Amino acid sequence: MHAEQRLILDDGTELYYKDWGNGQPVVFSHGWPLSSDAFEDQMFFLAANGYRTIGLDRRGHGRSSQPWEGHNLDQYADDMAALTSALDLHDAVHVGHSTGGGEVARYIGRHGTTRVAKAVLISAITPIMVKTEFNPEGVPPDVFDAIRAGVKDDRSAFFKQLTLAFYGYNRPGAVVSEGVRDSFWLQGMQGSLKALYDCVKAFSETDLREDLKKMTIPTLVIHGDDDQIVPFATCGKAAAAMLPDGQLKVYPGGSHGICTTHKDQINADLLAFIRS
Repeated sequence: MHAEQRLILDDGTELYYKDWGNGQPVVFSHGWPLSSDAFEDQMFFLAANGYRTIGLDRRGHGRSSQPWEGHNLDQYADDMAALTSALDLHDAVHVGHSTGGGEVARYIGRHGTTRVAKAVLISAITPIMVKTEFNPEGVPPDVFDAIRAGVKDDRSAFFKQLTLAFYGYNRPGAVVSEGVRDSFWLQGMQGSLKALYDCVKAFSETDLREDLKKMTIPTLVIHGDDDQIVPFATCGKAAAAMLPDGQLKVYPGGSHGICTTHKDQINADLLAFIRS
């Protein structure tokens, strides 16, 4: 019998996770500034279809504790490894959205594929977001400076405004859900200010090219071609090309928040990929 659980790490950090259903494990890594609640549609669907679904609130996010240090992808990957070891997971499918996609890649890059059967990268930050010499079409650094300023100056207002681009609600004809916007805001406000501030550097500047090359298991990349947060061309498309065993699925007109706006399609694609 699984339920909501907590794992205490060696450094004293307490990680909150959900553990629903029975069967092959599917582990979810959420995006910034959210929590495992962002994957509730997928967790509910897959648990109802015969899978064990596990959703972790990243350190400093959601209901996990709020340490001052450790808000980087190496630590996130090691936290995930501690969880998969504590639960003794095998043949797991790891699904990551946005920052969570980077977490999945770094977890496999640092800890290998012994426990992993497949992976899914949704709207993921892989291989790198920021503009660099080797990534000239990346996002300019001042964009991330503005995100940090928004988080520090008035994160409540910033998170509410961010939902418009996140879910594509700023596009002509978009059907806006105020409930979805409220849920995003609530999840963001649960997190630690320090963790969410530091995580901007983690999700924007971490180079995951070598991690992608180590993802030798079947990997599905899903990305919306109208993602205003994590650009499709330099992330989703580029990541799929670097994977040893990758396949790319593009959602025409899809925003960054496709796990919510396209949840039925995401659910169907996840189920088909896991069963394949």
